[in-house]
Formats: sequence, C-alpha cells, structure tokens
Amino acid sequence: MKEAMFYEALENSLVQCHLCPHRCRIADGKTGRCRVRKNLKGRLYSLNFGKITAINIDPIEKKPLYHFYPGSTILSVGTFGCNFNCGFCQNYEISQIAETGEKLLPEDLVKLAQKYKSQEMIGVAYTYSEPVVWYEYIEASAPLIKELGFKTVLVTNGFINKEPLKKLLPFIDALNIDLKGITEEYYRDVCQGSVTPVLEAIEASKALGAHVEVTTLLVPGLNDAPEQIEELARFLAKIDPDIPLHFSRYFPRYKFNLPPTPEESLYRAREIAGKYLNYVYLGNLPDASNDTFCPRCGALLIRRDYFRVDTPGLSGDTCRQCKSKVKIIL
Repeated sequence: MKEAMFYEALENSLVQCHLCPHRCRIADGKTGRCRVRKNLKGRLYSLNFGKITAINIDPIEKKPLYHFYPGSTILSVGTFGCNFNCGFCQNYEISQIAETGEKLLPEDLVKLAQKYKSQEMIGVAYTYSEPVVWYEYIEASAPLIKELGFKTVLVTNGFINKEPLKKLLPFIDALNIDLKGITEEYYRDVCQGSVTPVLEAIEASKALGAHVEVTTLLVPGLNDAPEQIEELARFLAKIDPDIPLHFSRYFPRYKFNLPPTPEESLYRAREIAGKYLNYVYLGNLPDASNDTFCPRCGALLIRRDYFRVDTPGLSGDTCRQCKSKVKIIL
C-alpha cells in the first residue's frame, strides 16, 4: 500500500478524499466508492499501487486512438477498481469485482517498456479499468516512462477533480475520455456519477495541450436519442471540431441485458455528429468503414482494415492533395 494523495484528515479518524468529485468521506477501516482507497487509522491509502490485473501490447487503435501515432502499438496495463458503477460495464470483472493483482512496481513497468521497445511500440497506456483511481501509481510511473522518450496514454472516464488532473497532465501525451452521455440523468442513474466534471476534464485536457479523443458507448433507448447526439457533438465542436469522436456499439454485459445497439442507431449518430465534427468513427461494428478523410478536400488520409493501417494521403501532418494541415500525430 501507498499513502494516497489528495485527501484531508477529519475528526474521529474520518478522512475525505479529494481525488474525484465523489469526495468520499471514509470511516476508519472502510474504502471509498472506488474500493481501492482505504482509511487506516485516519490516513488514506491506495490499495492498488503496484498491482496489475491486465497487461498486453495493443494496437493504438484499440484504445481507441485514431489520430495518435496510427498503426503503432502500446504497452497497456490496468488495475482493479473504478469510481463509477456503470450497469453495462464491459470490464466489470476487474473494475467492480477484482480485489488484487500481480505486483508490478513503477520501476518494473519501466523495465518492461524498455524490453518491448521498438519502432512501433510507442509507450504505455493506463487502461482496462479506471486509471483515475490508480492515480498514485501513474503519478510515480508516468514521469519515468516519459524520461525514456516514450509516450503515455490515459483511457479514462474523466471523472476527476481539477487539481489532480492538472498535476498529472504534464506527464500524459494523449487521452481517450469516455463521455458516457450528455445528460446528468444518464450519469446519475446508469453510471452513479455526474457529467459536468467529465465535460470539464475534456476542456481542461485540450486546453493544457494533450491529444484528446472521446468515446461514447451508445445504449439503445438511454443515450442514443438524436437530440442527445447533437448536443454531445455540439459541445465537442465548441472546444475543437477536430476532436475525434468514437461511437461504440453496446452489447449486454454486467447488469444490463438490453439487446445490442441497432446498427442503424450508430450510423444515424455518425451522420448527426458529422454535421459538427470532422472525424466521427464507429466501434464494435466490424462492417463500418473507419477510414480518415481530409475535412478540407475529402482525400483519403488513413486507410484502416481492422487494426491494419496505412497513411496514403499524409505527408507528415499535411494532406498530400490540398496541402492543408490536419490534426493527426505521426
């Protein structure tokens, strides 16, 4: 265990955690909603520091990140715990159930990244469960990863307070932020959270210079209404119309047994969002085309066949055909 950051001691051995907007008040011997921050005699500890439940070398497109070193791979690691409890959770075995993992200290992660270093393997992604509640581990390991010239990625729900996010972002190159939906009701009833801090995290991450892509899992009848899709896309477009948005198809999982999202719902969402955003992609839909086209002249920039990628229309970050700059990091 490692003493947690961002908490204050209260009377009667209580502590209050300030890492995420839940701001849990935790009694001695108890944990917060995330299950991994525990009060022991008036001090808060991280139970998942240096503990890992999943590790793989993944295509960067699997995160998904489509505009960040396309065609590369990344060492992906995850722990247990989450500060949401989404009824449809796709990784509930580790986010909601698992209570321990294999030991992998920050210096061990660095050695592992060095071992797999290649032209295609660009760095480390903190993913699978919720990296916000792995904060102390990321805060300890990400600077070491960066010192070696690697890239760092967060795949996160974005439910984090402003101060810890700003402290961490200088060591993070890219984020895929999971914007579950656009309404407070959906976040409250389905995810047991709040949408406003997530929207603020997207804005702050962009403002502080990180590469940001957004994913929304469309759950039929709950967050896929046309007016909600339009509101979500308009919000992102006000920040930057070049933010890539990934709509992902829901399948029954964890507590949800609704039928899978109809394919037509995803195509409709892409059409609506495409009125405001330059890059909209569809996930968990094998037959969908996810090629990238120049928003200025329409030329094919990136061709994707599942995780096989080539960039026929790019010369660096410039469209070969119209010579305009595009926001794709190569």
